[in-house]
Amino acid sequence: MSPVAISTRTGRTLLGAVALLSAGSLHAQKKPAAAPAPDPAVQSRLAAERREDPTPAPARKEGEGPFQRLIIRGVNLIDGYGSAPRGPVDVVVEGNRIAQIVSVGYPKVKIDQSKRPQGATKEIDANGMYLMPGLIDLHVHQGTQQKAPESEYYNKLWLAHGITTVRGVPFASFEYSVKERARSEKNDITAPRYVVYQRPGTGWGRGTPRTPEVAREWVRWAKANGADGLKLGAERPDLMQAYLDEAKKLGLGSTAHLQQGGVAQVNGDVATAMGLEAITHFYGIFESMYDNHQVQPWPLDANLQDEQTRFGQVARQWSLVTPRSEKWNRFLKNLKDRDVTLDPTMTTYLTGRDVNHRMFAPWHEKYTIPTQRDFYLSNRENHGAYFYDWTTADEVAWKNFYRVWMMFLNDYKNMGGRVTASSDAGFIWNTPGFSTIEELELLQEAGFYPGEAIRAGTYHASVALNKPTGLPIDKGVVEPGMLADLVIVDANPFANLKVLYGTGWQRLNDETGKVETYGGVKWTIKDGIVFDAKKLLADIEEMGNAQRRARGGK
Repeated sequence: MSPVAISTRTGRTLLGAVALLSAGSLHAQKKPAAAPAPDPAVQSRLAAERREDPTPAPARKEGEGPFQRLIIRGVNLIDGYGSAPRGPVDVVVEGNRIAQIVSVGYPKVKIDQSKRPQGATKEIDANGMYLMPGLIDLHVHQGTQQKAPESEYYNKLWLAHGITTVRGVPFASFEYSVKERARSEKNDITAPRYVVYQRPGTGWGRGTPRTPEVAREWVRWAKANGADGLKLGAERPDLMQAYLDEAKKLGLGSTAHLQQGGVAQVNGDVATAMGLEAITHFYGIFESMYDNHQVQPWPLDANLQDEQTRFGQVARQWSLVTPRSEKWNRFLKNLKDRDVTLDPTMTTYLTGRDVNHRMFAPWHEKYTIPTQRDFYLSNRENHGAYFYDWTTADEVAWKNFYRVWMMFLNDYKNMGGRVTASSDAGFIWNTPGFSTIEELELLQEAGFYPGEAIRAGTYHASVALNKPTGLPIDKGVVEPGMLADLVIVDANPFANLKVLYGTGWQRLNDETGKVETYGGVKWTIKDGIVFDAKKLLADIEEMGNAQRRARGGK
């Protein structure tokens, strides 16, 4: 359009139009403004955050699928809701979703072939085996350069034990966690699904928030940059309220380790009244029910940075509460009314009640790599390596603590509360994968029926993950429409949860007089991709062998 036309339609003069065009031309010729120089303080903080990140996982070479129509034949189904197995059934998976579950007969009766779904592009003969949802571990960390420098190690340990979803609290740095989640979502790596929860102040390089306004700003930044939720401590009350309120507004989840240094201000009752969705470990629970104290009466020479003192003394809380007292029952009711998830990670602290059992667990020789094992050895600087001078009295205190803790968890489960099964592995002789199965066993010890223990690691964990978004679950149970995240094992987990260990379990064959291995996860299916769990274990063993060879061993 000509300048005259511009003048006619806008009422501007020709001179004005020419001036505007000239100004635009001059502006177009200007060089773009230089990007601001990186802030050295920000870069330093981010570098420190990323320093211990493990090496990202290699490109995926393992697994087959997803398939156009995968049919798992003749299996006994454990649905994840808690009920007993049923079967035989044929399970049809199309792509990465469960399409059909077809009953094909009755136990000890020959299957009627006419009832079976057809058109498979891939079949798995699972006759007499057991199929259940993939396990969901809500409390994990990735290895570090010191413990397990290759992230492939933890990823394969998880998958080899049927764990198809892990929530990092956190995995490692913000950047690492978000990038590896994206790679797992695309199945570019051999890994479970990643859910990213982060500690306050991570990722943005500006440090930990010190005011409620900045706390809210960081939560908004975390949401915009890919976080799924927050892992909090016992934060200062005004900060705790700000984190939780902003997270709820944005549909972010929240869990908290209400550590001893802050629990006097924010215990479990206070935090959940503020809106905290989940309590992990036991911190903040006992402190909400003390008979005669508000703060734990530590020895007068205690120093919380001495980890043997800290972990040894925390178990002495068992004698500070009265089970089934008015305080106990009121706190349980508050948790239930607030729809709080308890994520106890009992396996994390199991070494405290029997250090020999944990140090000499049968899987360490082959499947705990040397660098991870080194980290476990008593050391005043490595977190959780606190057995400097452990005593029988310390173990007795932990055994008493477990007795009271398990009673509380079972009471909460019995009143309809949600309890989940997680591991917090990588510390305290607690090797990933194996420890998640140990957590199921500990729930059974606490009074959970095996179906309730499995539900804790499947359906209830899925509900906890989806609660902040309000979206329906898409995993954690076996039914049509759900994601094809599944585990197949050749023995009945209801009869013995130990068969879920990747290595299986042992029993005497009375006919041969020999001890034989049975059970063990055979296949883990994540997003419709079928992984041979035994091959994953063989890869893990070779990782350890490579480290041993590098050290001059065999």
